[in-house]
Amino acid sequence: MNTEQEIVRLIEANKEKYYRVAYTYVKNKEDALDIVHDAIVKALQKMDSLHKREYLATWFYRILINESISYIRKNRKVVYLDELDDAQLPATEGIDREQYMTLYSAIDDLSPELKTILILRFFEDMKLDEIAEITSLRLSTVKARLYKALKLLKIDMEGDKL
Repeated sequence: MNTEQEIVRLIEANKEKYYRVAYTYVKNKEDALDIVHDAIVKALQKMDSLHKREYLATWFYRILINESISYIRKNRKVVYLDELDDAQLPATEGIDREQYMTLYSAIDDLSPELKTILILRFFEDMKLDEIAEITSLRLSTVKARLYKALKLLKIDMEGDKL
């Protein structure tokens, strides 16, 4: 199987995950789909830069995250969470809409570096060493950023009674 076929197979097997990651950044269905599409195109264009096939998933996540952050920088859209209807919010058990929006808003206020670590760790359930590979950071840096993000969320949300 060639690299292009492997990329296509990986994307087809994980398309919901990739959409969810992009949506977490932009909170808009169409924009998230555009980001995933752009990441796929870039991956297919740059497939020659992938030196080891065992890092294909990590490589694609890096492209997707970079495309998400780039999209935000280019478009500077402001999405007001209270304008989203319940159908646009991911399903969460045991958390009502107000609590969810408070959490989502607090995560949005984080820097892209901290937000990326949180998304991959808690939304995608990745291990810290996987996050280190995807973000090209040392494991100690990933741990420090995760700790900092959680600390900032706690401080930000203490008054909101989540």
